[in-house]
Amino acid sequence: MNETDEIDWTHCSDVESVPGRCSGAWVVKGTRILVDGILENAEEGLTAEEIATEVYDGLEVDRARRILDYARQHAHYPHPA
Repeated sequence: MNETDEIDWTHCSDVESVPGRCSGAWVVKGTRILVDGILENAEEGLTAEEIATEVYDGLEVDRARRILDYARQHAHYPHPA
């Protein structure tokens, strides 16, 4: 099961699920950046800043922070970043 399957992302304004884009997986709004990828990188120990600048060029740091904060608030998501 993907991490995003355990979270109801419908109220997170930074993400979207669009049928036909990335098989309908949750992505950063307006991109093809998978939310699962952000969560997986955070679980590996990367900070929001590292994810935004080193992994996903073009992802805003504040947006990465908000997505990680939302995940922590809405699931058993242990990463403190």
